Amino acid sequence: MGIDYPRRIGLARTPTPLQYLERASARWGRGHRLWVKRDDLTGCTLSGNKVRKLEFITAHAIDNGFDTLITCGGLQSNHCRATAFAGAQLGLGVHLLLRGEAPAQPEGNFLLDRLAGAAVSCYPKRQYVEEIDHLFFHWQQHYASLGRRALAIPTGGSDGIGAWGYIAACEELAADFAAQRIERAHIVTASGSGGTQAGLSLGVSLHGLPATVWGVNVCDDEAYFVNKVDADAADWQRRCGAPADARAGAPPCWARTTCTPPGPESRSGWQTGCAAPGSWASSG
Repeated sequence: MGIDYPRRIGLARTPTPLQYLERASARWGRGHRLWVKRDDLTGCTLSGNKVRKLEFITAHAIDNGFDTLITCGGLQSNHCRATAFAGAQLGLGVHLLLRGEAPAQPEGNFLLDRLAGAAVSCYPKRQYVEEIDHLFFHWQQHYASLGRRALAIPTGGSDGIGAWGYIAACEELAADFAAQRIERAHIVTASGSGGTQAGLSLGVSLHGLPATVWGVNVCDDEAYFVNKVDADAADWQRRCGAPADARAGAPPCWARTTCTPPGPESRSGWQTGCAAPGSWASSG
């Protein structure tokens, strides 16, 4: 199926390899082959699943006249670190709104954020949770007063723009399936902000892949992610003007997910699964 993608900036080292796990398959596969999609190899500083989303988000920012990126996350957020380096690479200002008290001695991603030149504002957890929308608005207004234009990027880059990253990744999976003769698969991903899961669910439907997407929640609960993935997919649909049914003859691809291991259909109707953040696994 031909898809009219929005512009993206080549930040990631793709395609990433699909690695067969021979010993894991023998021990846990129960007659199925187990694989891992090595999205931890998308780059050095811009690694993991975050960079696939940022390829589309940064292109959207530049094409729409934004010169600054504002995003949010925990003190050691991988997404925030990736955004800081993407901004440095592309000449965009970056402002990070972080949850938690600033450490006396910067370390880890918090240190890397600053080395990349990002502005950093830290907020106590309660204030962050209760006021994050206001904080985004405040800083957008601040940059507007300076004659700049700031794009607000949600946690994890998870929205209808970021979803394109894993819609595009499903093209790689289609080639992987063909090369490895995978006729049916379960795609399993960790779900922390919902964007990777939403993109995979949309991509599986749009590309007609013979696969079911499973997401394992690393925080919150099943109901939260059912609603979050649904919201991200609906945002994608609104932005690109897609019909309610993303692929003719198929049910809406965002109508099936659950945060439980592969098994019988859950009461929520969604299906989802588990893998290390920044990678996803399939079996077939």
